[in-house]
Amino acid sequence: TPAERANLAGVRHIVLVLSGKGGVGKSTLSTELALALWHAGKRVGILDVDLCGPSIPRMLRVQDSAVHQCDSGWVPVFVGQDKAIALMSIGFLLERPDDAVVWRGPKKNALIKQFVTDVAWGELDFLIVDTPPGTSDEHISTVEALRPHQLLGAVLVTTPQ
Repeated sequence: TPAERANLAGVRHIVLVLSGKGGVGKSTLSTELALALWHAGKRVGILDVDLCGPSIPRMLRVQDSAVHQCDSGWVPVFVGQDKAIALMSIGFLLERPDDAVVWRGPKKNALIKQFVTDVAWGELDFLIVDTPPGTSDEHISTVEALRPHQLLGAVLVTTPQ
């Protein structure tokens, strides 16, 4: 629907970061890619859809931040005094940063769709989407939710084994 597309209307490029397994550095690569693009003068956001292991808020030292509402939905957390990077993560919605998310697929999929449709990103050159490990329902839900928004592409993180 047009309302669902509105919050991503100002995002020029969307890049997925994924891998077939955990522990290969997806979150690190997502963070470093966002920082490199920001240092190159781009407006950048990170959408952390790793619902069971949301590490990007901790990596960017904003784990104690809170998400607020506006007329367009959730306002992402902005990193740094100059609000360099916009970030949305389930880590901001948990009572304690180490709380476990033990949800079945439909609830996870609904939150991913809500993250895609209900976050007021504003104008961004790049939105980096950090995905969970493996090839799960979350990946399918993410790609389906982003389908109307013309993904720029994906970065597949691998190891030499």
